[in-house]
Amino acid sequence: MATTASSSLQIAAARPCISSSRRLFKAGAAILGGNSKAATWNKLTSACHISSVQPFQRSFTSSSIKFNKVATKAMSNTSENKPVSGLPIDLRGKRAFIAGVADDHGYGWAIAKSLAAAGAEILVGTWVPALNIFESSLRRGKFDESRVLPDGSLMEITKVYPLDAVFDNPEDVPEDIKTNKRYAGSSNWTVQEAAESVKKDFGSIDILVHSLANGPEVTKPLLETSRKGYLAALSASSYSYVSLLKHFIPIMNPGGSSISLTYIASERIIPGYGGGMSSAKAALESDTRVLAFEAGRKHKIRVNSISAGPLRSRAAKAIGFIDMMIDYSSANAPLQKELSAEEVGNTAAFLVSPLASAITGAVIYVDNGLNAMGVGVDSPIFKDLDIPKAEH
Repeated sequence: MATTASSSLQIAAARPCISSSRRLFKAGAAILGGNSKAATWNKLTSACHISSVQPFQRSFTSSSIKFNKVATKAMSNTSENKPVSGLPIDLRGKRAFIAGVADDHGYGWAIAKSLAAAGAEILVGTWVPALNIFESSLRRGKFDESRVLPDGSLMEITKVYPLDAVFDNPEDVPEDIKTNKRYAGSSNWTVQEAAESVKKDFGSIDILVHSLANGPEVTKPLLETSRKGYLAALSASSYSYVSLLKHFIPIMNPGGSSISLTYIASERIIPGYGGGMSSAKAALESDTRVLAFEAGRKHKIRVNSISAGPLRSRAAKAIGFIDMMIDYSSANAPLQKELSAEEVGNTAAFLVSPLASAITGAVIYVDNGLNAMGVGVDSPIFKDLDIPKAEH
């Protein structure tokens, strides 16, 4: 069972990658701004006298609600010595490995963009069967629009590695996977081998991102889930993070940071999110706390998780009710707007930056506040209550 890339509801469909050298784009330092009147990517603008830049547009269809976002600015290298206002998110000189990027629609991609905008070098791990399509799309420029950074340059992925985080080492790989045509031509794609390859190529990393999840029986109610399906969900969606940290921590620089992506089904009932996936997310969050203690004490590495709201990604559509969850969130969350992947990416950039140097073992909600709600206010039961609504 191979691991898929994490989606909005954290059941992704992406996997580990193959090598492809690319140049590093130095995006410069990012700065948290206080302009809540503008959208995130509209204001991810260069500080070298550029007031705005054409934003990367993402279109959604289920909600017509307009909204504003907290802004983030990127500072170009030419303005390094100039005084700037705000708190800098400066990841220049840092190297990030992001496990679970196979297209330009999910949270993993958005996190890569935000880290690149802050100056980090980007390495990614992609599921082996998705590798050729991902690499081909990069070469052919299919992702170019999605790669646009705040200053108009394109995000560069320095290297892409094959990765299947379900397998710790070559001895764990069953024969049917070894001989599978989808894995033909790729090598060194277990977690241990990927870490060794990164060490050989770059020596060390500073940031590790786990954007992986897979539940083969996710559409089944828990009572109908098989033992095999349940354990497969835990293996791909939670233990894979333990394995990644175990093998990558030895090459992480002290003071580094790691994040994973979780979902509120870990603590609330989400009908339709089955197959053991809710249990896997609960395990992931529990492991985050324990790993934060162990990695912090032994290696001075911070470990956090982002509980992200629903996103209309390709991977999320596989579970069948993502549009319904987005509409529900827009109707019931304190902030009546559709969550963007960039908002999760920017949170990740903050969490791995020095600004979050005292934050570890935490689950950070990025869901427009839906986690705080106790009832669905769109219920007919509340029709006579004067419930505040967003102004369109």
